[in-house]
Amino acid sequence: MEEVIIRRANLDDLPTLLEFEQGIAAFERPLDSTLKEGEIHYYDLAELIAIPDAEVLVAQLDEELIGSGYARIFKAKDYQKHLQYAHLGFMYVKPAHRGKGVNNKILEALKHWCLENNINEMRLEVYHNNDGAIRAYEKAGFKANLLEMRIGLNEL
Repeated sequence: MEEVIIRRANLDDLPTLLEFEQGIAAFERPLDSTLKEGEIHYYDLAELIAIPDAEVLVAQLDEELIGSGYARIFKAKDYQKHLQYAHLGFMYVKPAHRGKGVNNKILEALKHWCLENNINEMRLEVYHNNDGAIRAYEKAGFKANLLEMRIGLNEL
């Protein structure tokens, strides 16, 4: 077996990336009662691949794509110390390859891209009940910052 390589995504990767997106949705549905059934799209992946203020990465093992993630630069709020930050998303690893450090390799490559672009603040969102992801992100150095809360008024 070859080593996992991390590389920039390209438009030829889109069919697999769209499958990953549906894998993310399937995983997150039990964690979020507000997600609708059927095919959903969180991202415009073709745009993210094309724009200069985003970096979409894939993890490849042999000829197979096994994971993904992106960082996108945003302007920070006027009251924050940093001027810009990178939002991370589309973090996915195929189930057969989880627990093998693939996500960490993607995170490290995204950190490197952020530093090359003079970005020193990275943020991501994770469901409060996704214990495995929370542990992985904490292991990578992330710390909890803000908890979003909701109420569905038709659920009362």
